[in-house]
Amino acid sequence: MPNTKTVHVPHLGGINAAYQSPHPYDPSKPTLILVNSFTTSSELYQKQYANKELTDKMNLVAIELLGHGQTRTKSENFTYWDTAIMNIQVMDALGIKKAFVLGTSQGGWITVRMALLAPEKVLLLLVDSLLCSVLTCRTSQIVGIIPLGTSLDYESQRTRDLGCWDGVRDVSGPVNAWTSKTPTPDFQPDLSYCDFLIDIGFGKNCPQETRDFWRKTIQSNYKGDDGRRRARMAAINLRDRDGLHGRLFDVTCPVMWLHVRCPCSPKRSLSGLRGRRAVMLTRGNRQGTDDVVYSVANAKEEIKLFVNSPSAELITVDGGAHFLSASHPKEVDNALIAFVGKYA
Repeated sequence: MPNTKTVHVPHLGGINAAYQSPHPYDPSKPTLILVNSFTTSSELYQKQYANKELTDKMNLVAIELLGHGQTRTKSENFTYWDTAIMNIQVMDALGIKKAFVLGTSQGGWITVRMALLAPEKVLLLLVDSLLCSVLTCRTSQIVGIIPLGTSLDYESQRTRDLGCWDGVRDVSGPVNAWTSKTPTPDFQPDLSYCDFLIDIGFGKNCPQETRDFWRKTIQSNYKGDDGRRRARMAAINLRDRDGLHGRLFDVTCPVMWLHVRCPCSPKRSLSGLRGRRAVMLTRGNRQGTDDVVYSVANAKEEIKLFVNSPSAELITVDGGAHFLSASHPKEVDNALIAFVGKYA
């Protein structure tokens, strides 16, 4: 049985949004929203739930994206903007007035969308006709974001030139395989897809129990015709998403970007970029990386685009995998405690 609960929110005509929290909500603590990576679930953050030092200092609430985990809506088409709106409505429904947001890979660009839609000091959000023509009065605010192993561009030639994967090529295969004119009641992702996701996310040499767990979880989450349709739309969102470069000017909260260090990057510290914005390449002792998706070269360029954030820093970790909170929970959790403690 899933470890999630659901809450109904109004976006897209109604969404049953699934979320997981290891402990009852404590309004005296700051809250960290967690957003999972592509075709995973809120179980991605098991190691964070188990860290008492972390949960003693903050509430953890992992919300499963549209098309992921146990979140369900009748609308077959949705975008990452819809997930960002849904997450803010979940915060409202749970009585969370302020929160930090951490997101892994695709979750990273969800954190930015949430910061844009729910900035501090804004109590009214007008969502235009492209986003359902609703006027929402809200109190929820995003006070800091923590993207992990992400990119804020679309799947562009620019990112490929900087050493990122070819997302258009790599995701088109699943999109095509999961497109069908007829119902597919016996569908489930095959093991080759599961291993593709596990290899790029957790590393080819991840423990066998990790591989077994995520094979079972992915196949269970996406079984049947409904599962195929959700997986297909999630893949289309990943491949065809819009870039955020022009919007990063409007992010006004602190940003801490965690990323795996590229093996060709010299170990050094670069400071003074745009005043308080810094690129820090000093964490960890091991060289090499298993992150085969988004490069640190791209992250170094994009962190400089947060020109109106009071603080925007890139912290790199040696030897980690693309899903950094799973491969290096100690480094991620310690950074979270420091960041949330500073800005809460």
